[in-house]
Amino acid sequence: MARGTIFIGSDHGGFGLKGRLSRLLSRKGYRVIDKGAFTYDKDDDYPDFVEGVCDGVLKAKGKGILICKSGQGVNIVANKIPGIYASLCWDKRSANDAREHEDCNVLCIGGFLLKPKVAIDVVSTWLDATPSRASRHIRRRKKIIAIERRRMMR
Repeated sequence: MARGTIFIGSDHGGFGLKGRLSRLLSRKGYRVIDKGAFTYDKDDDYPDFVEGVCDGVLKAKGKGILICKSGQGVNIVANKIPGIYASLCWDKRSANDAREHEDCNVLCIGGFLLKPKVAIDVVSTWLDATPSRASRHIRRRKKIIAIERRRMMR
């Protein structure tokens, strides 16, 4: 039985790492759904792959991983989508806090910035972390959702 569904996507800046992470996650029992890029092409654009991952996360209540060169671009685009809470992570601490404190549902990483071993550690830590039930974290998450809803109404 699958441990959960993970939607994954990248541009050329994360293409190699995406393949490596997809294989690792499949071996660990996750159902991995690749939303592109499907070929290495230096002329592709990271925004083209973000929506597919985020739509999958929202529909399946799964998790998503997005990779571009720095992780910044995919993070910005993902956070434009209501219901997506993406976090750019670069080490195990940032990955743990993104899940534990913010309950982020999309992990963004930099394919050119993280060595594969570090990227694997970041992904594993993020997947193993659970959202905190501490009242201060719940209160903050509710405020984030309230801001999102108010801004969508404008």
